[in-house]
Amino acid sequence: MTADTFQKIAPTIPLAPGIYKYFDAGGQLLYVGKAKSLRKRVSSYFIKTLTSYKTYELVQRIERIEFTIVDSEQDAFLLENALIKQFKPKYNINLKDDKTYPYIIFKNEHFPRVFLTRRKIADGSEYLGPFTSVGKVRELIEFIRLNVPLRTCKLNLTPQNIEKGKFKVCLEYHLGNCKGPCEGLQNPEDYAEGLRQARNLLKGNLTPVVQYFRKEMQTQAEALRFEQAESTRKKLEHLLQYQAKSTIVNERMGDADVFSILKEGNQAYVNYLMVRGGTIIQTQTSTFETPLEEDQSEVLSYAVPRMRDDFASDAPEVIVPCALDWAPEGVTITLPKAGDKKKLLDLSEKNVNYFREELQKKKMLHLEDKTDTEKREVLYQLQEDLHLPALPDHIECFDNSNFQGSFPVSAMVCFKNGVASKKDYRHFNVKTVTGINDFATMKEVVHRRYARLTREEQPLPQLVIIDGGKGQLGAAMEAIRELDLVGKMTLVGLAKNEEELFFPGDTESLKLPWDSESLRLIRRIRDEVHRFGITFHRDQRSKGVFKSELDGIKGVGKATVDLLLKTYKSVKKVGSAPEGDLASLIGPAKAAIVYRHFHPSDE
Repeated sequence: MTADTFQKIAPTIPLAPGIYKYFDAGGQLLYVGKAKSLRKRVSSYFIKTLTSYKTYELVQRIERIEFTIVDSEQDAFLLENALIKQFKPKYNINLKDDKTYPYIIFKNEHFPRVFLTRRKIADGSEYLGPFTSVGKVRELIEFIRLNVPLRTCKLNLTPQNIEKGKFKVCLEYHLGNCKGPCEGLQNPEDYAEGLRQARNLLKGNLTPVVQYFRKEMQTQAEALRFEQAESTRKKLEHLLQYQAKSTIVNERMGDADVFSILKEGNQAYVNYLMVRGGTIIQTQTSTFETPLEEDQSEVLSYAVPRMRDDFASDAPEVIVPCALDWAPEGVTITLPKAGDKKKLLDLSEKNVNYFREELQKKKMLHLEDKTDTEKREVLYQLQEDLHLPALPDHIECFDNSNFQGSFPVSAMVCFKNGVASKKDYRHFNVKTVTGINDFATMKEVVHRRYARLTREEQPLPQLVIIDGGKGQLGAAMEAIRELDLVGKMTLVGLAKNEEELFFPGDTESLKLPWDSESLRLIRRIRDEVHRFGITFHRDQRSKGVFKSELDGIKGVGKATVDLLLKTYKSVKKVGSAPEGDLASLIGPAKAAIVYRHFHPSDE
């Protein structure tokens, strides 16, 4: 849908709160969003200059827009969340690791049993959870079994069956783990008290349970039931040890949910700590896809209510690192600067960083940790998969980098015997290319690299990876031809998004199995050249190495240049801006100087 087409329908869009849905020409749902004012929010997609390529792609595909008006912003959020869960639109933030977590069920029956389940059905039973670890759930159930006498049998303990004397107590009764409701030795009220203690334990609220056992021990001692009092004392000691092990923060803090986030490209990792009565009783880190490159606040505004809903949390306080576009009635949003709450947030951030590092280790192939034999096996596999004439003991990879469409640099990393050879890494300040031209830049740096190796009679790599599509690969091959090195090494192009490999002159790409050792090594090399290139570019910018055409304009200072580049993103856009727009940004006098520099013929 074009901006002109949208302008025709804009007056028909309501100003009320609600949700909007974008559809493509085939009727596929692309995106669902919520808004305080539907007209203002939807208009922003078509009126503002879009800096995100993915958002631009979304807008280009919109063919039809639908609206649903609701009474409040909170209703809009609930409806948006339900639609995203149901339809999983392509351009919405998406929870990737959505799976079935275990619950602890209080079964809807006479003398309810307490046990683990993954199936949540509408049978009137009470479900606590979900829990993120089966091991943790089993530990909790075992802890309850040792401290609260509840039945574990599957007998149908209806009042009629108990009255008829159909059942006899089992070994659990004689061991003191059950009070014998099957023979009528325990009444429903006493059993219900045990269930209350179990609920408190599961929710991390140990104080009422400790108080109950202290009172019970005192009553038993006063009645001279010393063996029972000793058994209760051991349970009390067990509880206090468990509480000391579990309590992380000041128990007077109450109930809270703590969230932290780590954003990396179109992935976001969100850690959740469930704190109840000063005890962290649950922790979970989830991965979210962010197709439109949403910022941390936007992702958390989606993730926090989603995860609270998944874990049935009703905590009155949410502790987060940044402001949220989500503030339901009765919930306090806290951005701590110091104290116990800040320590909790720091702990959450430590967890999310650890999760990301572990994920990266699983995704990457760290050959540094393998034996020499294992390393060679991976290289032999790569040789077979790419049909290379020689074993790729020496691999080099090139990548271009620029900042806001300006200041191009390139980087090259080297892997020998499957391991990064950092002493052979090289970075390049582009010398012969004016402006941003990825193809010409790639040709220049490849030519410079292998002209030097040839001149110094250094060994050439068996495999060269060009991080880019067919255009960059073709440009690199031009340099290889000019150096008369065709056939002396193999060049492949690696498409940035699909992880497809292209060979020079081939029309079809090669897709390696996603979990193959070969592709993992290629990913490892690709990620390393990205890291090395971005680090070099950041260092160059911080040193003020880069100079733009604006820096050479007499009468225009650094602050003005920075403001222009921050606003217009590139020198080219500054040069094409109307003088009036420049004047509103930097003043009429400087605007005239800048405008005349780019339009000397207008004088």
